[in-house]
Amino acid sequence: MEKRRKFSDEFKREAVALASQPGVTKAQVGRELGVNANLLTRWSRELRESGTKAFAGAGRPRDEEMVALKRELARVKKERDFLHEAAAFFARESK
Repeated sequence: MEKRRKFSDEFKREAVALASQPGVTKAQVGRELGVNANLLTRWSRELRESGTKAFAGAGRPRDEEMVALKRELARVKKERDFLHEAAAFFARESK
């Protein structure tokens, strides 16, 4: 399976600018850049709707932090449960 390609903000803006020129189609620009014409259409729509905030990136810092905290919580719970079971095991062995 092919890895997902990532394009920089600058590349996206330049590609949209090239596709917006008169007499040039998105399909032509897409072939030249190796990008699907539908992707160029989506980029141009996002740029038109969001302006300077377009192409902010995938996910939000808050979401990334939440995922990291959930991962850490799961790890800490496993450690706690392991220590609890170990303490119970050694308590049984000492009797």
